[in-house]
Amino acid sequence: MTGLLVLMSLSAAADERAILRNGSTIRHARHETRDDVTRLYMAGEVDNYIDIPTEEIVGYEEVHLPPEPVAVKAEHESTISSMSGSGGVDVAAAVKAASSRNNLNPDLINSMIRVESGFNPHAMSPKGAQGLMQLMPQTAARMGVADPFNPVENIEGGTRYIRELLDRYHSDLVKALAAYNAGPERVEQYHGVPPYPETIAYVSRVIRNFNGKQSGQNYAGGKAAAGHARKKQVSVKSGQVAAAEEPLAEQEAEGGESSASGS
Repeated sequence: MTGLLVLMSLSAAADERAILRNGSTIRHARHETRDDVTRLYMAGEVDNYIDIPTEEIVGYEEVHLPPEPVAVKAEHESTISSMSGSGGVDVAAAVKAASSRNNLNPDLINSMIRVESGFNPHAMSPKGAQGLMQLMPQTAARMGVADPFNPVENIEGGTRYIRELLDRYHSDLVKALAAYNAGPERVEQYHGVPPYPETIAYVSRVIRNFNGKQSGQNYAGGKAAAGHARKKQVSVKSGQVAAAEEPLAEQEAEGGESSASGS
């Protein structure tokens, strides 16, 4: 009887999707309205959220989650970053190799993949972004990616692109991620992160995930390799991204929402 009740509660679980005035959506666990700002909690945890101006949200829709046995979920979480795709590609090895070639922390690339596609090599957004790191066709071509749905090629292309953006913005990770999501021309236009809720959400989620990985390693006594000297941590308030440099060890909008757009 207890097992039946657990399955019933699992099947009743659901996320929400906030529908924004500009037509984009942000998937989240729950929301809380605070005057002129609405807080979207990304994973049901109090410290994993973004704040969006309430006037920018026109409504919500429920996203039902399929039931998943606890044992299967635990196993899935422990292996999702290592194996992906029908061919059993070792994603962790591909990320490590691409990160080494481009002088980047692999945790950053893993954080981007988690937010971009949820480690689904076949992910494709309505805008046409493809694969693990959601490369737009023109960006994939420029990065030498022949098959965006090939995990190894996609990771190499996406890693090379974020390295290019970091060099362009003098290791400013916030600007580089914003450009990866919205395009460098938008970062130039707004002299920083564009005021698009989906881009704000993307930058926030990637860096939160990245910081979380590094904080966990530091707590365990690990020493993480740095891809660049100064580090970034994101704080999102009233729909704005504020970046603060901290001497930390370096550091998942839905995968289909974000995309790498070439300039």
